[in-house]
Amino acid sequence: MNKSVIALQKFSKSQAYLLAKRAVRVAATGPIVAYQHTLSFDHGPMKVLYPYGYCRFHPSCSEYCRRSILKDGILKGYAKGAWRIARCNPFSAGGVDEP
Repeated sequence: MNKSVIALQKFSKSQAYLLAKRAVRVAATGPIVAYQHTLSFDHGPMKVLYPYGYCRFHPSCSEYCRRSILKDGILKGYAKGAWRIARCNPFSAGGVDEP
């Protein structure tokens, strides 16, 4: 094998790579966390209007998307979050749905 390929394989398993990967995922969840702390009926100051929760799913759609991004990566996490939001309608039964 080429030395650069071996070096790349070692880097992809290194602590620096894992730390950078985690940092990018956390940064990608920034807009979701900002939404949760400001506008969300389940997490933010509007929770006083719905003390028992507003979302028919558990965890809420924003929390589901945030967890999916941290677990599965940015693209797959946002896709799972968008699919979850698309399923949130009056005809859906809701329920517990972990990422």
